[in-house]
Amino acid sequence: MRSGTAAVVGKANAGKSTLVNVLVGEKVAIVSPKPQTTRNRILGVLNTENAQVAFVDTPGIYRSKTALSDLMMRTAETSAKDVDMILYVHDGHKGIADSDIALMKKFLSFGAPMLIAYTKTDILPKENIPADAQKLFEEGITCDVYPVSARKGTNIRKLEEAIIAMLPEGDKLYPDNVLSDKSEKFMIGEIMREKILLRYDKEIPHGVAVLVNVFKKREEGNIYDIDLDVVCEKPNHKAIIIGKQGAALKETLSAARREMESFLGAKVFLTAYVKVKDDWRDKPHLLKEYGYEEER
Repeated sequence: MRSGTAAVVGKANAGKSTLVNVLVGEKVAIVSPKPQTTRNRILGVLNTENAQVAFVDTPGIYRSKTALSDLMMRTAETSAKDVDMILYVHDGHKGIADSDIALMKKFLSFGAPMLIAYTKTDILPKENIPADAQKLFEEGITCDVYPVSARKGTNIRKLEEAIIAMLPEGDKLYPDNVLSDKSEKFMIGEIMREKILLRYDKEIPHGVAVLVNVFKKREEGNIYDIDLDVVCEKPNHKAIIIGKQGAALKETLSAARREMESFLGAKVFLTAYVKVKDDWRDKPHLLKEYGYEEER
């Protein structure tokens, strides 16, 4: 039996959360095409016949100038310093820049064994793959590179086998029925935030936090009552989120409710209120209140 932890790191939008969801076989992290979709460190557990891998999905490395983004970057680095191996996820569709090389070397310097998952191979010319692998080798990145497509399932099992081979022998860290360290209440808030990320453009999604005020199952019937606050940074953002006669918010809530019902396997009565907190991403007391704290 092999068992251990694997930090999943890389730049924003490299496909980390999508890859973790595919490896675990369940949705344990929300996904969207926007940077900073993942804000917290999220655990996803893969169980096989002879192994258990605890993937630590981390926020993507992204240049931004808020206290929230600084906290997220520290979370990613801290998570990679106390694990059995590092899975560096690189967006192959974007090629390899000097900043990619520098970031890979930084994580290699932490001392844990590292593999590179070269993602999105389904949307790039196949001849790019050996050329990029050669460039990495010439730049001193000597760890193994696995070209994969999470969306198509290409080489996922080979990557899984390579990850497991790098783990130490030992007992399982978690019971077989544990897929994530996050609660249902946490995931409900994340589902709502995912729908906001997918529904709105530009700065609005990045300036939104979701607070779950009520998450309660009724005593009779398979029904949950859920009450949320959607916090944004500016009054004009609030107007856009709500939309004309509330249409935009209604559409977002409808999409969120459907996924919440699927996730919980129950009927959901969902209500939400949009509130404004100026520049909350730069206010430590609000970051803490909204669940964004330094993870150690």
